[in-house]
Amino acid sequence: MEFPSNLSNLLRDRKNKDNFRELKHYNFKVDFLSNDYLGYAQNSSIYKQYLSIIKEHNINKLGSTGSRLINGNHSLFQRVERKAEDIFNTDAALFFNSGYNANVGLLSAVLRPKDLVFYDELCHASIRDGLQMASAKAYKFKHCDFKDLEQKIRSQVERLQPQHIYIVTESVFSMDGDTSDISNLIEISGKYKAHLIIDEAHAVGVCGENYKGLTQNKDHKIFARILTCGKSLGSHGAFVLGSQQLKSYMINFCKSFIYTTAASPHQVASVLASLHYFESEKKEKTELQTVISNFTKEIEKHNLQSRFIPSQTAIQSFLISGNTKAKQLATTLQQKGFGVKAILHPTVPKGKERIRICLHSFNTEKEIINIIKTLKTSA
Repeated sequence: MEFPSNLSNLLRDRKNKDNFRELKHYNFKVDFLSNDYLGYAQNSSIYKQYLSIIKEHNINKLGSTGSRLINGNHSLFQRVERKAEDIFNTDAALFFNSGYNANVGLLSAVLRPKDLVFYDELCHASIRDGLQMASAKAYKFKHCDFKDLEQKIRSQVERLQPQHIYIVTESVFSMDGDTSDISNLIEISGKYKAHLIIDEAHAVGVCGENYKGLTQNKDHKIFARILTCGKSLGSHGAFVLGSQQLKSYMINFCKSFIYTTAASPHQVASVLASLHYFESEKKEKTELQTVISNFTKEIEKHNLQSRFIPSQTAIQSFLISGNTKAKQLATTLQQKGFGVKAILHPTVPKGKERIRICLHSFNTEKEIINIIKTLKTSA
């Protein structure tokens, strides 16, 4: 059967713009690529704890075999949700198979036809897809520009008289590595009686009080927090954190929760093991802060501040305009053993293509010096 011509044209257009995606297997000497900020995915203590949990619960099947509302609600779900509630100071946690499922499911379920939602223009694709699936009217505001946010709230609320208002953003932005001013957002949401939804995917383990994210201990003023398990926790899955009433609502109305096979006991056991370790150990978290500090100092030493987006997080972005130039620089770095990736338009705005560098607790000072020197001489 012939492949549809309109789809073929889209693929051809991608190749012409030099942003065609392919699946590859990466095995670089130096990891500046993964989201495993704390090295938990390769932590032997967490792995031993995971095996202990599997043995303790006598887990002898590969999958959950059904949705949580049918027969997939195994006992580990209750344990992992209680542990997340304890660590992140929330009334209720609901586990999802991925961060994408959590964002899409939460937003499409909660936002109703007479509601208004305002979101940061650099929000992740999962947030944008959730907003598209929702029936509320959505308006983006300029990145971290809260004057623009307030102006848009005032003008649209006066015009549309919504039933409820929501503000959606990330605490640490996945492509730029910069942060939202959470206190300012809480003040604005209180002023306009808006419900605040914040994705903490890239903040937990990196930022905030006890490295628990930028919303920690502010939860009573935030409608919902999304916490993913595939970044600093080194596993896979996500939690929606909020009130017990929100959890009950999601169980009843969230399609990405209701109509999917539940995560396997093995996946949930790995998250539980990571949470136990996260709660008790600080070593990797403080090591990551040292790495971030050393990286920032090396940028300044080589006068590259104008090429990097300012960031005090594990995400550092070196700007290089144009898809082709970004890919060429990435190839140069990869040939020297550095695991990096070029982030291309349309994932990022045209002219702001970049080399995205993810820092980890295990990156050495020598690795940092070498990649900055390579950027200096090759860009």
